[in-house]
Amino acid sequence: MRMQLNSYILLHAFNFWIMSKKIEIRKRLHDINTFMSTADNETFLCGKDEYGKDFTLTFNTIELLEWLDTDYMKQQAKKYIKSL
Repeated sequence: MRMQLNSYILLHAFNFWIMSKKIEIRKRLHDINTFMSTADNETFLCGKDEYGKDFTLTFNTIELLEWLDTDYMKQQAKKYIKSL
C-alpha cells in the first residue's frame, strides 16, 4: 500500500473522500525498515503498520526537511536515552 502525503500530515491521521463521504483512517508506522531519498525530490519511509502489513509514506523531501526540527528531535532522543 503506498500513501502519498504532504509533509504536514506526518502523523497518523489520513482523510479520504469516498463517494462524497469523508472517511478518516488512522495508521501508525511501526518497524521502519527502509528509508530512501530520490533525485526526484521524494523521500520514502517504509515499514509495517500496527497490523503488521506493509506501509509506505512518501514525502516531498524539501518540505520534509523544512518541516522537521531535527535539533529538537535529537535533544528529545538524548533525554529518552538518558532516562533508560
